[in-house]
Amino acid sequence: MTEKKKRCTAIVLAAGSGSRMHSSMPKQFMSLGGRPLICHALQAVEESPIIDDCILVVAERDEDYVRIHILEKYGFRKVVSLVSGGDERYLSVGKALRVLEMGKMPVPNRDGYVFIHDGARPFLTQRILQDTYEAVEKYHACVAAIPSKDTVKIADEEGFAVKTPDRKNVWSIQTPQVFDVELIVDAYRMLEANQERLKKEGIMVTDDAGVVELFTSRKVKLVKGSYENFKITTWEDMKVAEAFLKE
Repeated sequence: MTEKKKRCTAIVLAAGSGSRMHSSMPKQFMSLGGRPLICHALQAVEESPIIDDCILVVAERDEDYVRIHILEKYGFRKVVSLVSGGDERYLSVGKALRVLEMGKMPVPNRDGYVFIHDGARPFLTQRILQDTYEAVEKYHACVAAIPSKDTVKIADEEGFAVKTPDRKNVWSIQTPQVFDVELIVDAYRMLEANQERLKKEGIMVTDDAGVVELFTSRKVKLVKGSYENFKITTWEDMKVAEAFLKE
């Protein structure tokens, strides 16, 4: 880490409903290793010498619960802003970025870096944070990712394989996704202005790197993450996560 480290803000996304797990409790509050799932990602942020503060995005209905039973109970002091999420991931990120853009933080961060991380990825490590920090310093935009272990097929609309990309060029994208604050704020501003056009053209934006790729000329660097840094979406994932914790 350089002596002139820029300010680093984490945005942790935890506004999901848990619908894919068919549970009345949002998955981010389910117990993993005796603590709510979201606590694991927040603990990595809390312990990081790189991350200075954190914006936590949750469903509006959960704000009081999170403030009392997560932040106060477990002492997550770096979370300085609690933001209500949107209906889609990109809307949640956009609302958190507006907090940065408008300087609504105890210490404003307009020219540093922002680390956008899925709260349902509990195995965020200090090594991943360090590696992505070093990459964003050099390339201004990077994402944690892992080389695909599987052969990937591109299918047509009828479900027939039409292309097999070279596996050495196929990566599975993870989080954190890390950017210059100004770069990602500008890209999301463009996304907001072009939402209707994108819908008409059938263009889907599924991650933050995709927003940067669409609306800027900046290339996004892939940084080796970890196969354990997976996103929990099903009950089977929870079982795998519990096994990792026992190790």
